[in-house]
Amino acid sequence: MNHPAYVYGRHAVNALLSARPAAVARLLLSDGADRRCAGLQAQATAAAIPVERVARRELDRLLPGVNHQGVVAAVRDGACTLDEKALPAFLAALETPAFLLVLDGVQDPHNLGACLRSADAAGVHAVIVPRDRAAGITPVVHKVACGAVQSMPIFTVTNLSRSLRVLRKAGIWLYGTSDQAAQSLFAADLRGPLALVLGGEGSGLRRLTRDLCDYELAIPMAGTVASLNVSVAAGVLLFEAVRQRTTRK
Repeated sequence: MNHPAYVYGRHAVNALLSARPAAVARLLLSDGADRRCAGLQAQATAAAIPVERVARRELDRLLPGVNHQGVVAAVRDGACTLDEKALPAFLAALETPAFLLVLDGVQDPHNLGACLRSADAAGVHAVIVPRDRAAGITPVVHKVACGAVQSMPIFTVTNLSRSLRVLRKAGIWLYGTSDQAAQSLFAADLRGPLALVLGGEGSGLRRLTRDLCDYELAIPMAGTVASLNVSVAAGVLLFEAVRQRTTRK
């Protein structure tokens, strides 16, 4: 049996207990946890999730260097993501034009968490990430995403290129991003079924991923910096798509 992952902090644990209680193996509360944690204990008890009271130093040892607020949930392995085999059926069930975010090798968990949070805020249907050479759904991702891990369908795929071909077969246009792209984000039509595809920190999109994209877009840069942080770029791209998709033309 794989060792469970951990979600920490009152907000993140509350979101997990509310959205996916079956994903929680047990809830750990420090002896000094305040009354704001009583509701979490009640949620866990109602869902038949074991609750353990432990010394705060035990939580500090379990998750060193983080502000866990005296609240830690042990999560069953793989419980917060979906398998790529479920992707075709998921796409077929969408009732509105697909709006997806694909992250090709984002390795910083803070960036991944921020991308998930922006995707949730923008109303993205799902996020697709590779299983290898990329950040996993770690406690830091849960914390930064502020509940988006629980609310956002996340597909963790073993072969990103194969999954991109599944999207194309479903009639979804793939819009890659590159600092060198000739087409501006603001000149693109983002109203149809689409997936925005962003590369990892530094290296950007891998060649095979880029080759599978239908279009490449660049965010116009007016200053001296050459590029944006991937999570900032994701927010810009997502909300330009939202603007277009919610504006009558």
